[in-house]
Amino acid sequence: MGTPSDRAPLAERVEELLALGGPLPIVAAGEPVLRRAAEPFDGQLAPALLARFVAALRLTMHAAPGVGLAAPQVGVGLRIAVIEDPAPVPEEVRAARGRVPQPFRVLVNPSYEPVGAARAAFFEGCLSVPGWQAVVARHAEVRLRARDEHGRAVDEVFTGWPARIVQHETDHLDGTLYLDRAELRSLASNASMADLWSQPTPERAASALGFELPGRPGRPGRPGPSGSPGLPGSAS
Repeated sequence: MGTPSDRAPLAERVEELLALGGPLPIVAAGEPVLRRAAEPFDGQLAPALLARFVAALRLTMHAAPGVGLAAPQVGVGLRIAVIEDPAPVPEEVRAARGRVPQPFRVLVNPSYEPVGAARAAFFEGCLSVPGWQAVVARHAEVRLRARDEHGRAVDEVFTGWPARIVQHETDHLDGTLYLDRAELRSLASNASMADLWSQPTPERAASALGFELPGRPGRPGRPGPSGSPGLPGSAS
């Protein structure tokens, strides 16, 4: 447990951000807060301040727009994230990616573990790495453990796109960006994504750009996906 003097700077930082009004500024890659493990939440924000901060995170996520946002992305090194996805996508995209609507959730001190060995690779984007997307191979199913904003335990299994969002946001709290896990040969600007790689799956991109996907052979001599086990139109 932190001392009152330890907690004060975080509470003051949050108060300063909230005083700005409207959506909070999102910090971009290169800011140290995105590369440090966030501090576990243990009451650094009083309940009323936590509720205001959560509401501001949700507003900021909607305005971006994105399907997830972690506290470090607004410069606050606390282990708190929010997710929400209305999943306004065509049926073929829903079927290929397992993207189904997710209600608004607050994740406090989340962690995840894989369920099974299956992996899925799709393009992802990030609100803190604006303008770019890349293919990331992630666990297809994960078990999430966390608390909600009221301190209630969360223990739930996520599959498909919701599992990807959970992993992406929890990684933020560990100081990890999606690029750390990405196949860098797939890196594409948003303009290239719109012009070339808007298909439900990244098979065509893998063939044209020369990288492998899990369970599929790539071009001879090309490296496979890097890394260990926000997203087109839905960055986080």
